[in-house]
Amino acid sequence: MHDETLKHPETTPHSSSSESSTASSTPPPAPGDARDPADAGLAAQLEEARRLADQYKDQLLRRAAELENFKRRSEAEIASIVRNANENLLMALLPVLDDFNRSLKASADSTDKESLRRGVELIAQKLAKALERAGLVPFESVGHPFDVAYHDALLQIPRADVPPHTVIEEVERGYTLRDKVLRHAKVIVSAAAEDHEAGSPEPDREDAEGTDG
Repeated sequence: MHDETLKHPETTPHSSSSESSTASSTPPPAPGDARDPADAGLAAQLEEARRLADQYKDQLLRRAAELENFKRRSEAEIASIVRNANENLLMALLPVLDDFNRSLKASADSTDKESLRRGVELIAQKLAKALERAGLVPFESVGHPFDVAYHDALLQIPRADVPPHTVIEEVERGYTLRDKVLRHAKVIVSAAAEDHEAGSPEPDREDAEGTDG
C-alpha cells in the first residue's frame, strides 16, 4: 500500500492545482454591473445631474419667456406714453385758444384799442402760466454776461457804460425746459469802446491797394 502511493506521487498535488485553477478562472464582475458599489454610485450621480440640468433648462426657458413678455408690454406702454405725452399740455392750452377766439370776435365790433390790448396781454399771461406749469420757463439775459450755453450773439456794439461781453439787448427770449436750454436767446452784446473807435472810417479799398503798390 505504501509502495503504490510512492509510485503515483502526482495524484494528490494534481488534484490541488486543479481546484486552485478552477477557483482562479472565475471572471471578475463586469464594469457597470450593479454589484459594483462604485459604478452604482456614479450612475446615481449622473442621473441626478441630468435631472438638475433638465430642471435648470426649464427654469431658463420660463424666465426667457417672462422677459420677452415684459419687454413687449414695456414697449407698448412707452409707445402709448409717447402718443399721449402732450395730452395734458394741450388740455391746458385749449382755454387760451378759446380766449383768443373770443378776443378776435369782440375786436370785430369794437374800436377800443386799449381794451383789446389789455385782453391780449391777459391771454399772453395765461399762456405763459400754462407753459410754465409744463416746465417751460424763460430766462433773463439783459445785463448778464454773454454765455454761449444760453445766448446766440447777433451783433456786438461798443459801449463804454457796461463791461465788454455783456448782453445789452434781447431780440428773442430764451427758454429752458426743466433746467435744459430749449431755445437760446438771440441777443446783442457789448464790446470794448477802444476796440471800435466811433467815427473812424475804415480805409478805402482803392487807397489801400494804391499804398500797397
